[in-house]
Amino acid sequence: MTSAHPYHDPADLHRAKQLGRLAPGEFAAWQAFQQVIDREDGAVPRRTRELVAIAVALTTQCSYCLDVHTAAARRHGVSAEEIAEVVFVAGAVRAGGTLAHGLQAMKLYEAAVAVL
Repeated sequence: MTSAHPYHDPADLHRAKQLGRLAPGEFAAWQAFQQVIDREDGAVPRRTRELVAIAVALTTQCSYCLDVHTAAARRHGVSAEEIAEVVFVAGAVRAGGTLAHGLQAMKLYEAAVAVL
């Protein structure tokens, strides 16, 4: 069954302007923060910034970020092969987080036994 109101609809991006009108100070701060990605004069080239943004969007599962930054990456010369590799890099790093928390779980398990 298809929802009449999908949660992740690229057309919803226009709602950012509405949010900006409703919370102008916060929106201005968010737009300034967005310059971390959008700037062209950093030590990290823009195309690399977009690849990082895609990896983060994949990890945080933000469909809107993925939409915006994939398009920007293409405009900045990122290839489909680079995006494919970023998909697997992001997945591998996310899996590393599972291992890191697994190590923490083992430590907590051992500490719980010591308490008993």
